[in-house]
Amino acid sequence: MREVNQEAPPSNRDSAVATGEMLSGCLLEAAVSRLRLSVTSLNGYTLGIRTNSDFGRASIESVNPTPVANALQEHDIVIAAGGQAIERSGKLTFLGRNSSDLTAVALASTLDIDTCEIYSDVPGVYTADPYIVQGAKLIPEICYSTIAQMSRHGAKVLHYRAVDYAEKHNITIFCKSLTNGRAVTGTAITERGKAGTVTVARDIAALLMASPEERDVLSGVLNRDDINAFCIDENEGPYLCIMTDIDFAMQLIARTGINPVSVVSKAAVTELCDTTLRLYLDDDYERAITRARRIHERLYPGKAGDCLD
Repeated sequence: MREVNQEAPPSNRDSAVATGEMLSGCLLEAAVSRLRLSVTSLNGYTLGIRTNSDFGRASIESVNPTPVANALQEHDIVIAAGGQAIERSGKLTFLGRNSSDLTAVALASTLDIDTCEIYSDVPGVYTADPYIVQGAKLIPEICYSTIAQMSRHGAKVLHYRAVDYAEKHNITIFCKSLTNGRAVTGTAITERGKAGTVTVARDIAALLMASPEERDVLSGVLNRDDINAFCIDENEGPYLCIMTDIDFAMQLIARTGINPVSVVSKAAVTELCDTTLRLYLDDDYERAITRARRIHERLYPGKAGDCLD
């Protein structure tokens, strides 16, 4: 898309992004139908999810249960293309990067289902990324607010807007994986459960601002759209750090007419323990990983076992 037109309209980009999930849904439907099972697939046009017109990161305004409910009456299996919907004029909208979780939770809620199962390559939520922090512990149960904070700070877990939606609609999320042909439940996301966690975000946008006042204005703009942005004072000056939905955030910033002095990519390490949140910036990703490992060892010194009690 960018090779064709660097300044393609956001609605055009959303339509292009949606085609990937649509194609995947069609291919999965074809594969399942070979098993002689009754199956159909739905996409943004037919799911019944309506959003605002914030292309690139649209917000759900309403969900009509009828399309999915009717499909479930007619078929054993219904495949839903994630991360997409339509706005009021009927154009496709994109819910944001990695937003299939949000689609799943929204559909569970509109069908009056009080649980939603999410499957991935790990069985649940850990105290740190188990691929980079040796000794990371599986968390059996964790509250909505903690995992939403983890997600907002770069943890490769559930999309934070999916967690917020689940909390608002009283949906319990079970994080699972398929191991040796069977489902393994690692973490339940409910109103209970806390744990100290460490997250590493590899490529955040660090905006050096001309003044703290300009930074605060931009921070307010982003926070109104629920975009995770943090203010940090470094030797070079005041920074505004954007950790999620960076492309959409930069669109909002461009509309304000306030220009950063510079925009650089940094790695961020976030320590979250009870009500305390500490954020550290590093120029080098490997250095950030080393910092995360030290923090995790401090939180869980010599603790044996793969799972928290």
